[in-house]
Amino acid sequence: MSDTYPSSSSPLLIVGSVGIDDVKTPLGEVSGVLGGAASYAATAASFFSPVRIVAVVGDDFPQEHLDFFRSRGIDLTGLQNVPGETFRWSGYYDFDVNQAHSLDTRLGVFQDFRPDLPDGYRDADYVLLANIDPTLQLQVLDQVRDPKLVMCDTMNFWIEGKRDDLLHVLARVHVAVLNDAEARQLCGTFSLVQAARQIRELGPETVIIKKGEHGAVMFGAGAHFSAPSFPLESVKDPTGAGDSFAGGFMGYIAHTGDTSDNNLRRAVIYGSVMASFDVEDFSQDRMKTLAREEIAARYRSFKEIAHFEALGELSLLEKLNG
Repeated sequence: MSDTYPSSSSPLLIVGSVGIDDVKTPLGEVSGVLGGAASYAATAASFFSPVRIVAVVGDDFPQEHLDFFRSRGIDLTGLQNVPGETFRWSGYYDFDVNQAHSLDTRLGVFQDFRPDLPDGYRDADYVLLANIDPTLQLQVLDQVRDPKLVMCDTMNFWIEGKRDDLLHVLARVHVAVLNDAEARQLCGTFSLVQAARQIRELGPETVIIKKGEHGAVMFGAGAHFSAPSFPLESVKDPTGAGDSFAGGFMGYIAHTGDTSDNNLRRAVIYGSVMASFDVEDFSQDRMKTLAREEIAARYRSFKEIAHFEALGELSLLEKLNG
């Protein structure tokens, strides 16, 4: 992976939340750190392609967070800055890293957010609809002109409260990403294979089901691809791991301009790589020190983890059938 974007890289448009978090885990506690689905996704994607972000913050949003976005080359033309309080989330994790416990959520200016895409953003080839109200996701879809690939994320809150709008979103996107519990909830089945098939019938050509520390599974036309999680000695903060996965996935697709099945599989691995780095420290702290060489090295490690040689299998079967 080169240190600069190739001239063919298309900007990735990300629409979602940018906020301020207070987080406590068994390994520490931080307050006033950069949070929000679009923040994590944009940072992860920025290692692969140019990123444009559409979100809203209040006049209390720290300048240091804006400076960090700019240091990653993220285009903030679509970031609305309005009077009021920035979206804030406070929560904690026990040793079950797959389960966040919310203590306080204050929507602030995000409550009245309406995504208004600058004209230059509307020709985006690649769009990531991060985890926000599906009504807002539909507003974005009405503004982009002819995207090549759109991914949407969602959560149980929207499945319960905005199901009809969510179904309309799913009918208009190419890739849907959700976790295993959300897939089961949406489709009313324990089988992830059945859930993926039902979601694909709703519209998306590809469905990616995240399984937290157990990796992710991608379902496409007649085939699926399973990616492991990366074995880590230390997981400090799981916040934003799924968003980093989505950002890494879409950033790599925008980097290559290739939506073939083989490249989507590579994108799943790159998404998993970025999620694995995200959880190594609080908020965006690991991303502030991350180098592309580390990403490339971990991608190679993922390939080794999943690789095996089918040596001697035929002779063994012959002996068993003997």
